[in-house]
Amino acid sequence: MANIKSQIKRNRQNQKRHDRNKAVRSELKTRVKRAVTAADQGDEKAAEIATSAVKRLDKAASKGIIHKNAAARRKSRLQKRINRAAASAES
Repeated sequence: MANIKSQIKRNRQNQKRHDRNKAVRSELKTRVKRAVTAADQGDEKAAEIATSAVKRLDKAASKGIIHKNAAARRKSRLQKRINRAAASAES
């Protein structure tokens, strides 16, 4: 444990940031998972759910919680899965 006052404060700040970022990352996973399951089940609201997932990914990237390229990669993969599911539903 740190003895220096500034380091004690820094540890507190880091813990607060860690908890906040963890919550955001967890929500990202939930939103993406929800969008994928909606697309696989052929839900008519799949596009709306995917849009909200993409919005959250963009927001997390802009705040620096995840890297912007990681957000782009995840959005691309999500969109591919949704398009694939939509194409198989039409066939």
